[in-house]
Amino acid sequence: MKIEAYEEVFLWISGVVLLVFLAALVYAAVGMHIHVMGRAGEIDPRLVSQTPPFDNPGVRETAPGKYEAVMIGKAWSFTPKTIEVPAGAEVTFRATSADVDHGFYIDGTRVNLMLIPGQVSVMTYRFREPGTHLIICHEYCGLGHQFMYGRVIVK
Repeated sequence: MKIEAYEEVFLWISGVVLLVFLAALVYAAVGMHIHVMGRAGEIDPRLVSQTPPFDNPGVRETAPGKYEAVMIGKAWSFTPKTIEVPAGAEVTFRATSADVDHGFYIDGTRVNLMLIPGQVSVMTYRFREPGTHLIICHEYCGLGHQFMYGRVIVK
């Protein structure tokens, strides 16, 4: 085989690999609804505790079977530390940070947010099964980082 033939085979293989990767991205974005979260708003991080809805963090029912969980990440805890929702509930998490970057990951779910001072992050998830899910900070935020956790209790 001539070198040109090897080059042609390599180009075809490269093109097929690129098409497979493109198909995987389209499937993830469209079929699985996986996408980069956008900003849901901005607030002054110095005034988090005085800015609605973060002036009253917690869980509230917004419609039958639908809840909003307002969360604040602050060194080294989440407020509130524990939230309770019924099984089958659709929960919209609205969260921000009051000090430094924090992560917000709920174990066993696809809820994974970055809490950045001044930025409001929003994500909705349906908790179908009863159980307890651990909320962890996955972004190193200082000396007490390992103590930063919370719980979602689904009854």
